Amino acid sequence: MDTLSVLLVDDEVEFLETLEKRLKKRKLSVTVANNGEDALALLEQTPLDVVVLDVKMPGMGGLEVLRRIKASKPYVEVIMLTGHANVEMAIEGMELGAFDYLMKPMDIDELLYKLQDAYKKKLLHERNAAERATEVP
Repeated sequence: MDTLSVLLVDDEVEFLETLEKRLKKRKLSVTVANNGEDALALLEQTPLDVVVLDVKMPGMGGLEVLRRIKASKPYVEVIMLTGHANVEMAIEGMELGAFDYLMKPMDIDELLYKLQDAYKKKLLHERNAAERATEVP
């Protein structure tokens, strides 16, 4: 299996740095962004598999970032991060196409499990799309 590439998007710098280190220790390819605008720019420049996206950020919020990701990169899977007060927003994110959501603070093993599942789903969608593209009508 190829290396799973993850984009972490959160405005809490310490949280982002800690999560980045923990995922890199587990041999994941990790890119970080502190806001939605930077995340979208990175997605246009870099092939990434899964985005871990904070729901509540200043400027462009997580739900708007999710909408834009799904519009431009429909096979990129998104895991929403939320605090207890924003569970409704995370559920709305699921309705908009997010793969899943996690409550902060989350267990690193639970995040890894969801990242792996999201990556498998992305690969399956890409393979199915490639097969449909080669089918003769």
